[in-house]
Amino acid sequence: MAVAVALRRLIFVTTIFVALSLAHSIHDKCRACNAVAEELELELMKEKPKNHLDMRHRLDSKGQRQGKVIDYKVSELRVVDLLDGLCDKMQDYTLQKVDSTKKIWMKVDDWDNITSNKQESRAYSKEISSYCGRLLEETEDELADLIKKGSVKVGEVSKVLCHDLSKHCNSSTSHDEDDEIHGEL
Repeated sequence: MAVAVALRRLIFVTTIFVALSLAHSIHDKCRACNAVAEELELELMKEKPKNHLDMRHRLDSKGQRQGKVIDYKVSELRVVDLLDGLCDKMQDYTLQKVDSTKKIWMKVDDWDNITSNKQESRAYSKEISSYCGRLLEETEDELADLIKKGSVKVGEVSKVLCHDLSKHCNSSTSHDEDDEIHGEL
């Protein structure tokens, strides 16, 4: 009985240690940021044109509708539509070893096809999802303003999010972004 309790405690402590070490192990924030930017860019590409938001719900004394009509492209609703669930989608990514010195974030289509350690791959997916949450928390207001102004466009998300806002990618931390491999497993 005492051995079983000690074993459970050891497993619990080991799990906590691994979780804490993974939570802080994104050493290449530029590549992680680029993966988040890639997913946001996919959301922008999937975006369908929407009508204006009619906020004229109240009637005045003459029966005329009061309120504003807001262009969807500059609305807070668009920001919410684009960013809501983004970090959950990052759980479809894992860190994949390319060679002995390079690892990249890859989107996983089918977790059953993962050839590396599945438990480690899942831990990495939680790690990047957590990183995404911190990244959006740090840049949320500025990113929302830029989206509403139309400054976040397909093809420029990485520059805006990773270079300009978070500064996770700059000349000293950028690692051959032109040869950056993104793909799916």
